[in-house]
Amino acid sequence: MVDDLLHGFARQMRERSRWRAWRRAAGETRRRRVIGDVDPASLRDTEAFEFRCNVCGYTSTTTLATLNRETPTCGHCLSGVRIRSMAGLVVVETLGRPMALPDMAPAKHIRGIGLSDATIYAGALAAQFDYVNTFLHTRPRLDITDPDFTRYGGQDFVVASDVFEHVPPPVARAFENVRRLLAPGGKLIFSVPYSLEAETVEHFPNLHEWRIETADGEPTLLNRAFDGTVTVHKHLVFHGSGGTTLEMRRFARAALERHLSDAGFSRFRVADEPYLPFGIHWPEPWSLPMVAYR
Repeated sequence: MVDDLLHGFARQMRERSRWRAWRRAAGETRRRRVIGDVDPASLRDTEAFEFRCNVCGYTSTTTLATLNRETPTCGHCLSGVRIRSMAGLVVVETLGRPMALPDMAPAKHIRGIGLSDATIYAGALAAQFDYVNTFLHTRPRLDITDPDFTRYGGQDFVVASDVFEHVPPPVARAFENVRRLLAPGGKLIFSVPYSLEAETVEHFPNLHEWRIETADGEPTLLNRAFDGTVTVHKHLVFHGSGGTTLEMRRFARAALERHLSDAGFSRFRVADEPYLPFGIHWPEPWSLPMVAYR
């Protein structure tokens, strides 16, 4: 009986230590009640809980049913799960533990770049790291199909969130180039919409000389292939602000893993771990963030 009591006491102490560690990681103080430090499996989908946004530091209330990849759930910066996850992965992968960006001591010795990162977290990353957000059409410019390795090489991390589905084919060169941008031991913090099908669906596999025109009020892609064949593509899919960025493909997870392996990354993982103190929870098994290691 005494042994059972001691065993139970030791288990309680371990649990309390774990909860305290979660609260410290989320920026908690003794004056503020626990924010989101529960196992998602212990909550009903409609049960409200609080979390602290790791991008801006604001406290919000949400439910598991509300948390999904894109829905804004921070009441201040309007970040969703994908945004908070990308910012959180940069911190965990470079500093080794979860921490809200506003709570960090600046780590300007860590270099990173973003490929058209969302302004919601790009400014916060720039404040804490030696980080530059780059763009395809405006300065500072970086084309991942033909990057300036002299200017942008040697990075400790690269963030590419929902970018590679828009890269013209062949997309393999983008994976090869992003690996070359990293210093040895560098990390790619990566996301794209992907399915669990066997193969990626390339919408325009023979893309060569192409332009988008409007026909009968609908955007249409006209392409002249290498062999001179002309094709017309309708029912285009656009993403981004105002729907101006053309979707080139719908990735499959298995194909993504092959691309990362073929590009020479030493290993990679799907970052599907929940972290409710920051309002991060993935209800679906597709389109999850990934981390690839050089």
